[in-house]
Amino acid sequence: MAAGEESRERILEAAEELLRRFGPEKFRIVDVAQALGMSHGNIYRYFSDKEAILDKIAQRWLAKITGPLQEIVSGRTATAATRLEEWVLALMRLKRRKATADPELFRTYQAIAEASRDVVAEHIRHLIAQLAEIIRNGTEAGEWNVRSPTKAAEAILNATTFFHHPAFVSRPGPQPTEANALDTLKLLIAGLKSGVV
Repeated sequence: MAAGEESRERILEAAEELLRRFGPEKFRIVDVAQALGMSHGNIYRYFSDKEAILDKIAQRWLAKITGPLQEIVSGRTATAATRLEEWVLALMRLKRRKATADPELFRTYQAIAEASRDVVAEHIRHLIAQLAEIIRNGTEAGEWNVRSPTKAAEAILNATTFFHHPAFVSRPGPQPTEANALDTLKLLIAGLKSGVV
């Protein structure tokens, strides 16, 4: 790792630790610099402002979701229908694990992600692209009859939001089950076979 990249990484790690302790409301570049024993001017050599640091942290957090999902997308041993089910269930599990393992930290990251609109928009585009690839594979294999994999991917992401959106997975009370998600996916997969999209 180059020296500049190593410094950026140290800044991000220190920033994440401060966010864990104090939340985004009290997050200041001066505190990051102090934690690293450097001047706050040095931080600006790597990040233009506080928002740039928070955007990068949100991006890294969301990448921990898209990375494991990409492994499912790239798997070619299962049918596209199986991969689609695995993808949605994995997204559901990843979000729930993050919400339940450390609720305070999850809320912090959620707040940062929601403030980083461009980062969230890019994350959603990434999720849609992953789904579109699975759908394209299924269409090429003759499993489905889909004219626009991207439109179908958007519809599936929207239809399954209840199972994986942070606003739903972090709420108290009973959560929908994986069986509920699979029932929804059966209907969606039937739509992919029908050629309606």
